[in-house]
Order: sequence, then structure tokens, then C-alpha cells
Amino acid sequence: MREEYQPFEIGNTWRILPPDCRPPLDHRTNLIMDRGAFGSGEHETTRSCLKLLENLKIDQAQVLDLGSGTGILSIAALKQGAAHATCVDIEPSAVDACRRNCRRNNIADATVHHICGTLDKVSGSQFDLILANIYGDILIDVASNLCHAARPGSTLLLSGILWEYNFDVRNRYEQHGCTVLKNRLLDEFSSVLLQKTD
Repeated sequence: MREEYQPFEIGNTWRILPPDCRPPLDHRTNLIMDRGAFGSGEHETTRSCLKLLENLKIDQAQVLDLGSGTGILSIAALKQGAAHATCVDIEPSAVDACRRNCRRNNIADATVHHICGTLDKVSGSQFDLILANIYGDILIDVASNLCHAARPGSTLLLSGILWEYNFDVRNRYEQHGCTVLKNRLLDEFSSVLLQKTD
């Protein structure tokens, strides 16, 4: 039996609710999420991503979510106006959780492509928004491929970065044609918002 949790709010936009909770009708966007090992919005890195996401203009964006976990960031992006999300995770149980949460949030199957695997299963430079809430050393390792998947002018929102990796992550992505827009230092982790400039 899954442990339930009380609804909580993030930023000025989001409210996270367990599946059995009736969503209030107000100005907030409700994200209905199972609690699980892959992120229901309680970790500081997920909170940080959602706070940054609420201020981005992403209408009709093509989204890549690397390390998608429960899908919370992709679901938020789609509810904010993105056109399509490609969700990638190496854990089959995370992919299952993402599918389940998409259904709970009335996200149409046609607007999400689920991939169980790594970034090399994603082809093309087609994304307007890239979300990657994963460890800093992995972000460094995949920088070239992740930047290659980003269209010029696209936004990259990277998180899950321990302080000790923050400089190296920023430096690596700048080497691959990105400009840092925001660098948020949290209690233990950090989030970096970048734009692909070439």
C-alpha cells in the first residue's frame, strides 16, 4: 500500500495532490501524483525545477525530460502549454509510474513518448525545452548529446546538481554553446537554467 501525503503548494502556480484527493478549483494548477521513489515534488530539486518552470514561456514546446521519474516535470510542462514530451528513464518502474501519473492527470497518450533507456535512444535536434533533474556527474557526461538534442534558442533546466558539481556543470554546458540564465543554490543541491545560443 502506498503511503499517502497531504496536498502541498509549490511556487505561485502548482499544487501537488495524492490520487484520492479531490482537487480544489482555484488559480493553481493541480498535479496529481503517486508518492514514490521517483519524485512527487517533495525534494528540493523538484521544487526548484517547478518554481523555475512556472516562469518559462513554453507554449507548443517540444520537451525532453531526461531521468523523468514520476513524470512530474513533463506533466507540469504539458499543463503549462507544451505540445509534446519525450520522457526517458533507465528504470522500468519509473517509466510505469510516469505512464500512470500521466493518466491520472488526463495527459493524452499522443502527447507523451515514453522511453525506457538512456539518452542515446533519443534521436534528432528537436527540443525546445530540456528537463534533466539528475546527478551532476551524469549531466557532465551527457552534456554534448543533451546540447545536440536542443534547438538553437531552446531552454535547458538542469537540477539534481550537488554544490560540488555546480561549477563544472555550468562550465561544460557553456563549452557546448549554452548561456547561463539562472543559477540557484539550494540547501544541498543546485539548479541551473540555460539557453542554447548556437
